[in-house]
Amino acid sequence: MKTFYNLVNKLSLWGAYLSSLLLVSLVLLILTEIFIRYFFNMSTLIADEYSGYLFLASVFLGLSYAFKEDAHIRINILTSRMSKKSNRFIDIFAGIITIIVLSFAFYRTVLFTFDSYEMQMLSESVSQTPLYLTQLVMPLGLSLFILSVLIFVIKGMKNDI
Repeated sequence: MKTFYNLVNKLSLWGAYLSSLLLVSLVLLILTEIFIRYFFNMSTLIADEYSGYLFLASVFLGLSYAFKEDAHIRINILTSRMSKKSNRFIDIFAGIITIIVLSFAFYRTVLFTFDSYEMQMLSESVSQTPLYLTQLVMPLGLSLFILSVLIFVIKGMKNDI
C-alpha cells in the first residue's frame, strides 16, 4: 500500500509541476500578445483560445496536489467543535461522497472527450485545434484527484490522517 501512496503522491506532484509550467506558459503567451499588439499592431490570433486551454489544463492538473496539501476550501465551523473520532467519520463520509461525485465527473469528461475525438471536432478559431487534445486533461486531472481522495479515505479508515 505504501508504494501506491508514493506513486499517487509522485503523480500528483508531477501534475503540480506541469500545472505551474502551464501557468507560466499562459503568462508568457499573454505577454507576447501584448508586446506584439503594442509594438507591431498585430496579433497572434491564438492567445485568447490557447490561454483558455492552458488555464483549463493548469486547473485540472493541479487539483490532486492542492487536495494533498489541504489547499482546497474547507469549512470547519461544525467540525472544529467536534471530537477527533467524529471528525474522522465526517472526513471519511465526505471523502466517499467526493469520490462518487468525481467519478461521475470523470465518466462525463471521458464521454465528452471521446465524442470530440469521434466527431473530429475542431475549435472555431484560426488554429482549428482538435478539441479532444485540449479536453484530455480533464479526465486525467480528475483521475489523479480521485486517487488522492481515495488515499485520504483509506488513511482515514486506518486512523492515519
